[in-house]
Amino acid sequence: KVLRYLKGTPGTGLFFPRSSNTHLTGFTDADWGGCVETRRSITGYCFFIGNSLVCWRSKKQQTVSRSSSEAEYRALASGTCELQWLTYLLRDLQIQLTHQPALYCDSQSALHIASNHVFHERTKHIDIDCHVVRERLQAGLMKLLPVSGFNQLADIFTKALHPANFHRLLSKLSLLDVYRPALEGGCEDYKS
Repeated sequence: KVLRYLKGTPGTGLFFPRSSNTHLTGFTDADWGGCVETRRSITGYCFFIGNSLVCWRSKKQQTVSRSSSEAEYRALASGTCELQWLTYLLRDLQIQLTHQPALYCDSQSALHIASNHVFHERTKHIDIDCHVVRERLQAGLMKLLPVSGFNQLADIFTKALHPANFHRLLSKLSLLDVYRPALEGGCEDYKS
């Protein structure tokens, strides 16, 4: 399926408009036990500066998660570290961010763990990841915001999706097909 998609989209690429704002936005997600051989979860995240996709990743987690909350929180911790690195990189390049960076997560339990100051017995096994996210959140590095599963852009990096959902999410990644600009809406309205 991957090869068929790549063969059918040779002119698809990223578009970076000159007039884009410098708002850093990220999406994190994970499946739970998605690898049928190891039962390890898949972490996925993507980051935008303005409307342009600048960073994305899909990787199998190093340990088996005992709950979907743990898998989501590990993905959130990975996304938080990437957001911190991107923030430092932009600062080193002397690029001022227009807003506080935002990180979107569709897991209510992961959002609750990040905002709760008390570690419960159920969350001690993800203690270090909790500290990573919570410290960055309290330092004001980012805003942590909920997103519905329907609008979770990182799903495309973690799950096998129905073709309609795949193409809906793909259209939101600011990709442009140079061979079919009229079908994609041209350069003016590359992202809706």
